Amino acid sequence: MAEVKIGVLGAAGRMGQTLVRTVTTTEGCRLAGGIERQGSEALGRDLGEIAGIGAIGLALGADVEALVAACDAVIDFTTPAACVVHAALVAKAGCAYVLGTTGLTAPHFAALAEAAKKSAIVQSPNMSLGVNLLMALTARTAAALGEDFDIEILEMHHRRKVDAPSGTALALGEVAARGRGRDIAEVSQRARDGMTGPRRSGDIGFAVLRGGNVVGDHTVIFAADDERIELTHKAADRAIFARGAVKAALWATGQKPGLYGMADVLGLGDGFPERSGDRAGR
Repeated sequence: MAEVKIGVLGAAGRMGQTLVRTVTTTEGCRLAGGIERQGSEALGRDLGEIAGIGAIGLALGADVEALVAACDAVIDFTTPAACVVHAALVAKAGCAYVLGTTGLTAPHFAALAEAAKKSAIVQSPNMSLGVNLLMALTARTAAALGEDFDIEILEMHHRRKVDAPSGTALALGEVAARGRGRDIAEVSQRARDGMTGPRRSGDIGFAVLRGGNVVGDHTVIFAADDERIELTHKAADRAIFARGAVKAALWATGQKPGLYGMADVLGLGDGFPERSGDRAGR
C-alpha cells in the first residue's frame, strides 16, 4: 500500500516541528513538505534541521496551494484566520484536511462546512486520545448525575497561549451541557469577579490558569453536597497531539467528503462529537 503524503502547515512553529518529527517516524506516511507565512526567517531552511532531526532534503516553503496540491492530507495548527484560506484550497484540491487550531468561531465553522462538501475534514480542539475519551466520559457523567451536581471546568496552559478558555475546555463544557440536554450558551459562566451572588443552579463554570510551560491540563469537576467527582487529563508533551493528528490524517485519506471529529477517527461512536454540527456534509 502506498504511503500517505502528508503536508504540515505552520511547520516552523513548535507544534509544526513536532508534527514534522512525528510524520517522518510514523509508518504508512511520508512528509510531502511544510510551509510557513511569507516573511518567516525560517523559509528555505531544511525542515528536518528546523525540527531538530537533521537534514531530510525538504525545504520550508511559503506556497500553500502548491503544497496542498501535492498531498493526500495536510495538517494545520496555525490560526483561525488562516484555516479559512486553507480550507478553501483543500476543497479545491480534494485532499484530506486535519485541523487542530483552537479559537474557532461561527464563521470559521461555516467555512469548514462548505469545504467539507468536497473534502474529508477532521476538526478537533484537541487531537489527544485521552482528551477525547475525557469528552465522552464528561458527557455521560453529566447525563447520569443531573443538576444536583454542579459542573466546573478548570484548565491550565503555558504563558504564551493567546486564547482563553482553551478550545478543549469549551468543548468539554459543550458536551457536558448536551449531556444534560442544555445549550451551553445558556448555562456557561465564563468569569466571576466581585460580589457575584450565589452560584446559579445548572451553570457550567470555567476557570483559567496560565503559567510556565504547561502543555495542557484539564479537569471537569462534578460537585454535589458531600461528594465530588473529578475527571482529569494532563498532557506532558505536544507529541500526543501530533500523534493524534497524524492518525487522523491517515484515517481521513480516502474517506468520503464530510466534517468529522476525533470520535470518528477513534471509533468512539456517535453522540459525543467535539462540536454540534461537526458531521455536516456526511
